[in-house]
Order: sequence, then structure tokens, then C-alpha cells
Amino acid sequence: MHIVRVGLIGYGFSASTFHAPLLGAINGFRISAVSSSKPELVTRDLPDAVVEIEPSALIQRKDVDLVIITAPNEAHFPLAKEALEAGKHVVVEKPFVLTYKEGEQLIQLARSKGVLLSVYHNRRWDNDFLTLQDIISSGRLGRIFTYEAHYDRYRREVRDRWRERGIPGAGLLYDLGAHLIDQALVLFGKPQSVTGDILSQREGAQADDYFHITLKYERLRVILHSGMLVKEPGPHFLVHGDKGSFSKYGIDSQEETLKGGGGPGSPYYGEDREENFGTLVWENKNGLTLKETIHTVPGRYHSYYEGIYNSIVSGAPSPVSAEDALNVIAVIECARLSSDEQRSVPFHL
Repeated sequence: MHIVRVGLIGYGFSASTFHAPLLGAINGFRISAVSSSKPELVTRDLPDAVVEIEPSALIQRKDVDLVIITAPNEAHFPLAKEALEAGKHVVVEKPFVLTYKEGEQLIQLARSKGVLLSVYHNRRWDNDFLTLQDIISSGRLGRIFTYEAHYDRYRREVRDRWRERGIPGAGLLYDLGAHLIDQALVLFGKPQSVTGDILSQREGAQADDYFHITLKYERLRVILHSGMLVKEPGPHFLVHGDKGSFSKYGIDSQEETLKGGGGPGSPYYGEDREENFGTLVWENKNGLTLKETIHTVPGRYHSYYEGIYNSIVSGAPSPVSAEDALNVIAVIECARLSSDEQRSVPFHL
């Protein structure tokens, strides 16, 4: 078997919870090196990996084929650029970059070097999103006219971490917003226009902690919402078509399983709680209204890295193309401009 040798840049929550365990669950990957300022954590979890303090040293290693970047968002562009220039395949944690121009530059560089560039939009493989795709594909909702997706939390206190500081790339829109936007684009493609309302609601907040975005497609409206002051969340997904409606509460379980030390192959990995199963109300061809409980399709984050392996080894299409991830950044830029200028912004690349 061809072994893809991996270098991880950063070993915080994302790398230790998502990337390293998923890579370890797939034959064909070997983590050769990790760049981290906390070598004791790397040694504890990955005793065979070499620890490099400086990312540049990791990028230049001859025993690294694939560089995975999990550094803070503002470091994505310079690190990805350096890795691509060194001829490495690159996976960037979402969001891809901070600006559309940065993303364009990286895509052109990857093409010129003939290497893979992908972005870790893992929530394409959430159990609830996989279930929703199946429901829409079945035709039981008919033509979709309203799609609503929420990531709501209840965290009154502002934390002292980079995601909540007043620095480029921080805030809820680049964090959870990137997930919601990517899922919407997978389902419906590029919108005609974007309307955004983005602000900081909590006392002392330095970065945005609330957004409400509407993507407009002819008569379809896609509503993406997130806030940090929601004590009692509503449905995670609420979708209405001309034949039926689908609602789904709860959040995919894979993150909690991975945080607890489990992973692909663990009992019940990716499965959902019965009380969170979705509800489908639809009208069949005989005009009868039916109400069904929809069992959730198991989630599978590892499918992303299975796809990455096949892309590198056999040239298969990337599981998440850099071009798709760049469209997410374009929507974020439109939403920010819309919020600043209090108007709808035509979507353009």
C-alpha cells in the first residue's frame, strides 16, 4: 500500500480531536511530523512523530507528502502558500482563507505545482446533513422553497481564545458560518444575492457572535443563523417544499465521540439519539398527508480523508475542492459587505 506521509501544523483542539484520530483510522496515512509549541502533547498522543517547533521546518521535511494546516485562520494563507511552493499536497482547516483574492492565489499556485489543495469542510459528513440530502433527493419534499439552518449556542461569557479576539479571521461567521454556508452551497449552488446581519451581542465581545444570512435563489430562500445567547435552540434544520416539510433537532454526535477518545469503528460511532430523529410531513401521490419519523443516517467524517487519500494516490476528485471552499469565502465577503452597508449584495466572483 502506498503510504502518504503527513505533517500536521498545529496541535490544538482541531488537530488532536479531528485530524489525528481520523488519519489514524485510515490505512495509508502516517503522521511523520507535527509542528507545535507544546511537544509534550504531541509525544503523548503521537510518540512516533517528530516534533518541529517551526512550521517552516516541517514543510521542508522530505518525509512529509501532505501538509495539514490547523493554525489560526489568519495563518492559513501564508502557511498554505509556503507548503504549496515546496511542492506539498495541502489540506487547510476551514475557513479556507480570509479573502477571495488569497484563495485565488493559492488555487493558481496548486495548479502550477500539480498538487492537491483541499479544505476540511467535515460537516458535509454530519449525520443530519447526510440525512437531509437523502430526504431532498427522494423528492418527498418536492421543490424546495425555504431552507433554514441554525448553529445556536448558549455561552454568555466571552472566552480568552483567538476565535473570540478582535483579530482577522476571528468570530462566529468564519467559524460556524463557514460550515452552514458550505452545506447550503452543496445543496443549492451559488446564490443570486446575499443579505447579511452580523454583529457582537455579548457584553465585552471583540468579534462577531451573531449572524443572520439570507441567500436568495429566484423563489428559494436559504436562511443561515447562529448566535451565542440561545438558551433553548430550535430545529437545526427546517426545510419546506411544495410537497412537504422536514425538521431536525440536535447536532451530529461525532465531535463528542472523538473528544471522548472514540472514533470510526467505535460502537455507535456517528449514530444519532432517537429523540433527535427528524420529522417528515409530506403529501404522497394520492394526496394523503403522511407524518414520518426519519432515522438518521450515521455520520462519517473519515470519508473526507478516505477521499483525500484516493485523490493523492489515484487522482480521484477531491472530496472538497478548493474552488468550492473559495465560494464559501465569497459568500462571507458578500455577507460582511451587506451587513456593513445595510443592503443586499449581488453574488459575484
